[in-house]
Amino acid sequence: MPIATTLAVVHGPGGDAELVAVPFGPDSPPKIDLPVPVTALLDHYQAKGEAGEVVEVPVPRGDGVGRVLLYGIGAGSAAELRKAGAALARKAKDRERLQITLPDHDDGAALAEGALLAGYTFTIGASRTAPVRRIELVGADERAVRRGEVIARATGLARDLINTPSSVKTPAWLAEQAREIAADAGLAVRVWEGDELAPFGGIRAVAQGSVHPPCLIELSYAPPGARGHVVLAGKGITFDSGGLSLKPTDNMKLMKTDMAGGGAVLGVLSALPALEAPVKVTGLVACAENAFSGSAQRPGDVITQYGGRTVEVLNTDAEGRLVLADALAYAHRELDPDVMIDIATLTGAARVALGQTHAALYATDDAVARGLLHAAEESGERLWRMPLVEDYRGMLDSDIADLANVDRDETGSAGSITAALFLREFTGGRPWAHLDIAGPARSAADEAEITKGGTGFGVRLLLRYLAAWGTGPAAPASR
Repeated sequence: MPIATTLAVVHGPGGDAELVAVPFGPDSPPKIDLPVPVTALLDHYQAKGEAGEVVEVPVPRGDGVGRVLLYGIGAGSAAELRKAGAALARKAKDRERLQITLPDHDDGAALAEGALLAGYTFTIGASRTAPVRRIELVGADERAVRRGEVIARATGLARDLINTPSSVKTPAWLAEQAREIAADAGLAVRVWEGDELAPFGGIRAVAQGSVHPPCLIELSYAPPGARGHVVLAGKGITFDSGGLSLKPTDNMKLMKTDMAGGGAVLGVLSALPALEAPVKVTGLVACAENAFSGSAQRPGDVITQYGGRTVEVLNTDAEGRLVLADALAYAHRELDPDVMIDIATLTGAARVALGQTHAALYATDDAVARGLLHAAEESGERLWRMPLVEDYRGMLDSDIADLANVDRDETGSAGSITAALFLREFTGGRPWAHLDIAGPARSAADEAEITKGGTGFGVRLLLRYLAAWGTGPAAPASR
């Protein structure tokens, strides 16, 4: 469900807010008069001003008692302010109004982003709690706050798509959501389905065991005077049973989230017009349900991907790379992009290597990698660049097809790297990056601005990357 909290910028404190929040840091005490000496109060609670600390103080208000929240900001970095905003939002659950005084010289964007994201909820049925209904930022920069709000709401949209149960979230349902996004944002949209998918052998093969037909979603944002063209390709597997290479039950429990990459692409496209990104962006979401049945693809089948490359399918649970290969090959052959970026919950190996805080970044172009790493640092959605080890490419050789979809010798090693090498085969040598988000795409608990369930990882970093296109470290290599 969309983020319910409204956000306002006000010029000065006052009014009848239930909660008033005032910042403090390790070397900057809160600027407020309280019935108790502030220093003694902070000492009592052993509060040091670290980001995420909140000290609640009752104060007289009229005939009743109000509340002041003293919130820590640490050194005041963007990451710390997002954490502070998140802590305040959680403290203010079920309240009508929270008024936040900003730290000196802060524009309010990071704090607003953290507060809105932490207030996100997804429930089916009655909710136990509700997010604070209104947040007021005192003295914030209106434009900066609205940009932060756009990014947060785009991330919330991606979370909604990811968290929706697969009993609802079929490929057709995702396509309908894309049409609504396009209508709201003024984007061009095309949905490839039925006979139109004939050239897309990977998408069709993955879907052939399901009663739900597949599709390829194509959204396009094309601003006047666009400085270049970026294609974003997202894995849109609406549920992943593993196919005939069946997953264990415990590994299936979270597989409604296996389209987190596709959800991120839709979230990004929804926000580009509001952010006035200077680059043309085409979003592709390759949608299918990977089910098992008498009609499902089999280990040992050979399929023909878009463009004619043949692939021996040795493991039907390595299906995400098959649908993405179609999307990348189509983008290379038909769309002529300057840069291609795919994003997917692709391999458990990436999660084993990097845990749940970092996504794996693979890139054929150093400038693209630098731009994405810079955006990751700014957004707090962290990446770690991994190597495309050429020695491992031979592991994907097939005796009967152009290549195999997994290591033919089943060594069980370098699974994330070989998956990236497989995808690279379909990029036509264009500048390309692959984001394997299997770790951070899901969270088991609330933490800072992250909420339990689908995280919407990738939306914030890709929006920052695209908004900065052509400038600074985000500048791509020229072709």
